Amino acid sequence: MEQRYLGRSGLRVSRTALGTMTWGRDTDADEAATQLMAYADAGGTLVDTADVYSDGEAERILGTLLDEVVPRDELVLATKAVARRTEGPFGGGASRGALLSALDGSLRRIGVDHIDLWQLHAWDTGVPIEESLSALDHAITSGKVRYAGISNYSGWQLATAALTPTTYPLISTQVEYSLLERGIEREVAPAARHHGLGLLPWAPLGRGVLTGKYRNGTPPDSRGASAHFAGYVEQHRNDRAARIVQAVSTAAEGLGTSALCVALAWVRDRPGVVAPVVGARDTNQLLASLEAEELTLPPAIRAALDDVSAIELGYPERPMP
Repeated sequence: MEQRYLGRSGLRVSRTALGTMTWGRDTDADEAATQLMAYADAGGTLVDTADVYSDGEAERILGTLLDEVVPRDELVLATKAVARRTEGPFGGGASRGALLSALDGSLRRIGVDHIDLWQLHAWDTGVPIEESLSALDHAITSGKVRYAGISNYSGWQLATAALTPTTYPLISTQVEYSLLERGIEREVAPAARHHGLGLLPWAPLGRGVLTGKYRNGTPPDSRGASAHFAGYVEQHRNDRAARIVQAVSTAAEGLGTSALCVALAWVRDRPGVVAPVVGARDTNQLLASLEAEELTLPPAIRAALDDVSAIELGYPERPMP
């Protein structure tokens, strides 16, 4: 698998990341082990998790697999903090105390002495950004973290964080980005490029909708049929999405590949993107995503997909005539 530098840093990661949001809930430990082995065998290196995924179980499962399935030093481990885990003053949020407490918890659950990429999961309106970033600096200085990033920040939030004086600059931002969700192209993506942050798209398959599985209803074994993911998927099921899904399916038929591969290849090779984060309930789903490594979209197909999924840019994102 091709390796790319993450933002304006020397950290190199595979151009497809393995997400673990389903681990511990829809994906048990045995299936997670099979996924991790298949991903590493394909040349994948970046594994992304968070302290709140399955109430910490995703991190715990990942920890049991390190060295037993894949050597720790062959993976780039990324996790996140900020979301509330427990009640109390240090159970969530982006205060210095809460963040450093969350980091210790992640290290304990994963069973490692450092995290390669530690990310602020969301902007905390109640905490000065200087305080939050000071926790990232402290974590890196202490050796518990190697690099820091952010997630789900708007354009102005990203710019504010990037311009706040720190010892160690941010290197990445993780955001939703797909043919169905191109909103980051208005401000987030330009801000990230300007400030040297690499893009790590989550939900690159439009929360599963771009695979075409929902064209004729909701499969009973899909996320859209589950109690905790139904609303998550439903957001991208509308008339506009149907037109885009049809275009993706047509392109896939012409190329002799899957709609999944077309959708993933499109976002993977967008400007500023380093590694889409692909999550899968089982190994077969993951292997289907890894097949996209062999696909580069022809310019004509890429242009057609750009057109059918284009978003309207208003003032001031659209240059004045």
